[in-house]
Amino acid sequence: MAITRDEIRRYLATGEEDSFHPGWMQDIFRSPGVRRETLRGALVDEVRRRAGRATTPPAPAGGDLAAFARAKLAPMVNGLFPQRERETVLAALERSVVFLTPDTIADVLRREPWHGTAWDLANLYLLSVGAEPLAADAPRIVGLSQGLTCYVSASYFAEPDPFADFVVHEAAHVFHNCKRRTLGLPATRRKVWLLDIAFRQRETFAYACEAYGRLLELGRTPADRQRLLRDVEEDPPVAGGRVDVDIYLAALREAVAARNGWKRLLRACAPPKGQPS
Repeated sequence: MAITRDEIRRYLATGEEDSFHPGWMQDIFRSPGVRRETLRGALVDEVRRRAGRATTPPAPAGGDLAAFARAKLAPMVNGLFPQRERETVLAALERSVVFLTPDTIADVLRREPWHGTAWDLANLYLLSVGAEPLAADAPRIVGLSQGLTCYVSASYFAEPDPFADFVVHEAAHVFHNCKRRTLGLPATRRKVWLLDIAFRQRETFAYACEAYGRLLELGRTPADRQRLLRDVEEDPPVAGGRVDVDIYLAALREAVAARNGWKRLLRACAPPKGQPS
């Protein structure tokens, strides 16, 4: 049974696939890839229609986004991992960052394993180019992490907030999503993930890494960074209650005064000793 127009309209409007349509079981056994290809094709066509001849903010000089991501993430990786592991982690993160642009969006939407995530990414892209999202209640996000992949809006390159850095933020989430063995790093029963971050502090950690990275870039001296930190303190992130503002600010204050502030951020967001993350 072919997918119906109503099913396509439902998916485009909600991001949800109708798993209870008549003939669903026959579709699974007869042509398991047809429904997916049909829904994703419709999603790509609708995104292209809404975006029109969209333009995105200019990329860094040279246009080498992989090199840009590597340079952006190197300070965080160097601060959080021992020297013998840095190149492995940095190479993985460099490959993981995907900027959503007119050149990449169609391939991303077709390849993304999950229908709901593909729908979220479509809205992320549409909003970044000033187009109407697929639904009024579509999530207003500028980045999204899933497993080892960090999707980042091209509006990153025109972000007015001096302390925002979606690339660092989304990459920080990879540390608790990726197991050490996945990258070929040694692991133990107590050392499974790239970094041990308390579940409730994952968003706090990502925001702290984001702000600290910008403090290092903007402040040449410790005094400069202390001055800039006061600006951060005036407008800390809330993120729908997912950020523990007290821990966030305390961690940043320790970080800007330390030789390796990244470790201070990790320590502030680590689970209590003896408790799993």
